[in-house]
Amino acid sequence: LYCILLWCFACPMCSLVCKDCFILQEHVELHLQDQAEGILPQNINITLASIFVSVMRYECPMCSLSCSSSSSLQEHVELHLEYGSASVTGVYLTLARKLQEEEQQKWREAATRREAEDFKKLQKQFGLDNSGGYRKQMERNMERAVSRGQMVPAEFHRKKAEMLESLASGVDDGRSKTSGLMGALYRYYQRDTDHYSSSEGDKGWGCGYRNFQMLLSSLHRMEQYKLLPVSVPSIPRVQALIEEAWGQGADPQGASHFNHRLQGTRAWIGATEIYAVLTSLSVKAQIMDFHKPTGPGDTHPRLFEWVKQCFSHSASRGARLPPKIVQTTLPPIHLQHQGHSRSIVGVEQKVNGNLCLLLFDPGCVPREMRKVLSQDTAATMVRRVRKFPGSLKHRQYQVVAVEGLLTPEEKQSRILNSRTLCAEKIP
Repeated sequence: LYCILLWCFACPMCSLVCKDCFILQEHVELHLQDQAEGILPQNINITLASIFVSVMRYECPMCSLSCSSSSSLQEHVELHLEYGSASVTGVYLTLARKLQEEEQQKWREAATRREAEDFKKLQKQFGLDNSGGYRKQMERNMERAVSRGQMVPAEFHRKKAEMLESLASGVDDGRSKTSGLMGALYRYYQRDTDHYSSSEGDKGWGCGYRNFQMLLSSLHRMEQYKLLPVSVPSIPRVQALIEEAWGQGADPQGASHFNHRLQGTRAWIGATEIYAVLTSLSVKAQIMDFHKPTGPGDTHPRLFEWVKQCFSHSASRGARLPPKIVQTTLPPIHLQHQGHSRSIVGVEQKVNGNLCLLLFDPGCVPREMRKVLSQDTAATMVRRVRKFPGSLKHRQYQVVAVEGLLTPEEKQSRILNSRTLCAEKIP
């Protein structure tokens, strides 16, 4: 129903109806002047309220008729429609459609603006906002330390020179490395693994790179992987290695997500980037996706069981009774969840059968990790390394596990298959 509401003002002294209250006021003043001159009877009582008596009128959109009620107008318009006043109706329908299209266009433009703003926020969150990478962040943090009096200018220039030398060589400077931890953890591994923590240059975004460094530090000590680069690469060099893997054709979807560029950014990396660079280095790996909780309270007992089976598969055997500590030849397992990643370096089973994972967290600074090396503080630090199911309650976890080396044919096949990279889901 289309209707136009009109406010009409009726003169209280005659039958005149005005559409403008000011015109009515002039008209009534003439009446009052006539009354004062004796032209009109003196017994007519005129008040301000009676002057502005308003009458609501409903005007038909298809003709000039004005109705006093909405029900009367509705009946009138229905007669128009019944007797075929379609041309006028079409005009109003066209107008209605135009207004609707304009409203939808405004909504689409607003949605596009919101998407662009959200995308900029995500770019900033994941380090893709062109605000600089490892080198710039390191320089900013050192400059901030100088301005706060925490570092003298001479030390600033010395550390900057050391950083530039390290970046030029492509080898990590080792300042965030803590060695000898696995031996202190009661020889859970036959092979040793160094811990790499985030530094001033990658704090807040470098966990994926640091876990990759931990993995490489373990592989370097294993005869099977002796053809890998001898030195642990720096974070900018790891970024270059991932870009090289993309250049070989690995994980094109992931490369497109990062616009084929990691160097000079603070972009986070995850399980697929670790898989891609391992494949480019001819290292066989698999991604397992624990895509939903499998236990009470949003826990993941299937993840813990899988890790136990993975480490137990290569465990040394021969004794009639299972040893208290089982040594394995496997390197750490990369553990990824939303916003962070860690390295699984072992699994512990309690007397009651409960499992806990032993995790190296890049967020733990070297001075804390070195407490494992001292008998006085080892027990306290080991408790921080242990993680029971109740501590891992994210919705989804992914792991990257190394399984050996790839032949040239297997490498090429995996690169081709990574165009539609899929993880094996459990359950």
